[in-house]
Amino acid sequence: MTVGSQDVGPAVRGRGTRPRVRSMLTDSALREAFSHFPQGVVLVAAEIDGVRHGLVASTFTVGVSLEPPLVSVAVQHSSRTWPLLREHGHLGVTVLGDRQRGVTRQLAGPDRERRFEGLDVEADEHGALVLQGAPAWMTVRVHDEVRAGDHDLALLEVLAIDSSPAAEAMVFHRSRFKGLVEGDIAC
Repeated sequence: MTVGSQDVGPAVRGRGTRPRVRSMLTDSALREAFSHFPQGVVLVAAEIDGVRHGLVASTFTVGVSLEPPLVSVAVQHSSRTWPLLREHGHLGVTVLGDRQRGVTRQLAGPDRERRFEGLDVEADEHGALVLQGAPAWMTVRVHDEVRAGDHDLALLEVLAIDSSPAAEAMVFHRSRFKGLVEGDIAC
């Protein structure tokens, strides 16, 4: 359902709150507002010349296209890992779940040498690297890339995909990794 500007009136104000409009568009205002939108978290990784490289992203989007099957990820220009992965072109994407909550900071951390230490990973014959025990994983290749402000938006073509129906999801919300809790709302 799309909510247009004309739909926001009385329903929002009826709760006793009034929408605020910020006069200044700042980095901190953007980050704070965007933090209210829960996002899935993925590991994008490859083994290149025997060395494991990976980055964690909460800017992953599925269902960009079904023909060809495309997903996307936005990566900051300042990333030192993305240029290596982009050049390699054949990547693994692991959808991180509740079981990976404890290692996500390790995977995203600055210590590139220890990023994969103690983790159960598997690389295919082309070097696409995925983390075992996750809710979903896929192998992809870089399809296209678009410069988008301070990020690169990479379109990735899905070559193979699998999932574990029993695995629980994880989201990045309000600057924390969280599991999902089922509610009683019927759709």
